[in-house]
Amino acid sequence: MGMTLAEKVWADHLVRKGDNGAPDLLYIDLMLMHEVTSPQAFDGLRLAGRTPRHVDQLIATEDHNTPTVDIDRPNPDETSALQLTTLEKNCREFGVRLHPLGDADQGIVHAFAPVLGLTQPGMTIVCGDSHTSTHGAFGALAFGIGTSEVEHVMATQTLSLKPFKTMAINIDGDLPDGVTAKDIILAIIARIGTGGGQGYVLEYRGKAIEQLSMDARMTICNMSIEAGARAGMIAPDETTFAYLKGRPHAPQGELWDQAIEYWRTLKTDDDAVFDAEVTLDAADLEPFVTWGTNPGQGAPISASIPDPATIADATERTAAERAIAYMGLTPGQKIKDIPVDTVFIGSCTNGRIEDLRTAAAIMKGHRKADSIHRVLVVPASSRIRLQAEEEGLDRIFKDFGAEWRNAGCSMCLGMNPDKLVEHERSISTSNRNFEGRQGKGSRTHLASPAVAAATAIRGTISSPADL
Repeated sequence: MGMTLAEKVWADHLVRKGDNGAPDLLYIDLMLMHEVTSPQAFDGLRLAGRTPRHVDQLIATEDHNTPTVDIDRPNPDETSALQLTTLEKNCREFGVRLHPLGDADQGIVHAFAPVLGLTQPGMTIVCGDSHTSTHGAFGALAFGIGTSEVEHVMATQTLSLKPFKTMAINIDGDLPDGVTAKDIILAIIARIGTGGGQGYVLEYRGKAIEQLSMDARMTICNMSIEAGARAGMIAPDETTFAYLKGRPHAPQGELWDQAIEYWRTLKTDDDAVFDAEVTLDAADLEPFVTWGTNPGQGAPISASIPDPATIADATERTAAERAIAYMGLTPGQKIKDIPVDTVFIGSCTNGRIEDLRTAAAIMKGHRKADSIHRVLVVPASSRIRLQAEEEGLDRIFKDFGAEWRNAGCSMCLGMNPDKLVEHERSISTSNRNFEGRQGKGSRTHLASPAVAAATAIRGTISSPADL
């Protein structure tokens, strides 16, 4: 029997096979680190008198707690400032590479690594952050781990894990105009639910996936975790190789040729069997928006808020009732009639250069609606910010009335100054819409950069086709 892509990468990194149901021991190629989940791991090493096993395979950045304005001034939040200075101290002590705030290579942990060419096909990549699944877009097996596991990887460069199940997500056909990667993944999560991928590595396949850019593929793999999956993967191809070629940490010369030879083997065999399969027809998709308080509570933008009374499952019905009440919506209300206060374009899901280009192309020549309080555009890394400014995208955003910020997690989560106030409603290109995710009492609708930009123009949730 053949092997799936995930099974091949797993086998290539197997240090020891577990006996009698015990977990396997896997070698880890790269661990990414940030200020939130690393302090305890560093403390553990310090207490045990250990040093990192392979410090050259660790790299850190500052992202969650960083301000996105006035970055050269003292951090206004004492807790955030402490976490950032602690990371800097720990990295100096243990010799871990760090890209701090103000560094040209600083950025969100899942955005700066691909830009630098650190993320490569066939690697095992971990981080103390659930959205490590982003890197699966390159054919890497990448997933989030806990703090104790972060310490284990630092000390041994290995990790004990039981093999994951595999699920194929097939997106057949061509995408309609105006449908993006964000719409694909929101439609998938709405289909299988926030627990549908639990215990699985999802492999995204099919013509619609193959036609996507690397930025778009990263968006899809990033949100695999929102379906409950351990990781998401896409087989590397010519699009992957073209993206990586020439980047600072990508192989060069003869090593590049050797890497390409191996990378071409990283695809699921024709006779491989997945534990589960899901198929969607790309032609049936349209822009998607969430209406509730988890990424699975989403619907096509042309739809209306569901009536909980029509939901047969009691648990789902209760969840919908609570979500609609929290979001301040009414059953039957058209999604396109929902007014928005704030627009956030950024995060490790949709803060890459292609996302910024998409938003700028829609905003160009327009001004934000008077009813919109603010529009925040936050690049996912400093390199992306510099590239956007070279292309003049920052001027388009500023002329539109948006705020052009420095790189960071920003309003994706309420761990830095960029927060919503109670009952403030946002359209957000981030990955989670849980209660209070963007600030206490905040109301979040997840959408693509295209929908976010169109919404900023009209003031109510809209797609570019509505302009």
